[in-house]
Amino acid sequence: MSAADRRRRAVAELIRARHPATQEELLGALRDAGFAATQATLSRDLARLGARRASAPEGGTRYELADEDRRDGLAAVAGLVASVASNGAMVVVRTHPGSAPAVARAVDLAALPDVLGTIAGDDTVFVAARDPARARGINERRAQYGIGRPG
Repeated sequence: MSAADRRRRAVAELIRARHPATQEELLGALRDAGFAATQATLSRDLARLGARRASAPEGGTRYELADEDRRDGLAAVAGLVASVASNGAMVVVRTHPGSAPAVARAVDLAALPDVLGTIAGDDTVFVAARDPARARGINERRAQYGIGRPG
């Protein structure tokens, strides 16, 4: 695991455990945990993790990870997916007949940062990635969400 991956994992753990309100608070906790990072690096890590600011029950805002919501929505349709393949900038998701609209909607609602949008037919979803590298990443991460098999 690279140093950047270890740092991102630490950021995710800190968000889950401490629910920091600001990047400054999170950066201090990250440094206390032994990681050297700048605010710009932390900001990129937060974007890559899909972290977002949300209203806190006690008032104000705090950071949270959207991954849990993404996994829940995508996991709900995982059984509808037969296979996933990529040919560069496009990811093709094959579903059971009639299931493509539900799968496309789940992908859209997940608001994955690598995805521009989806087009659904009856049993096929085309997922447009932001660029070819992200298309490969989407295809590789499908297993992380328990979706389909390589196509």
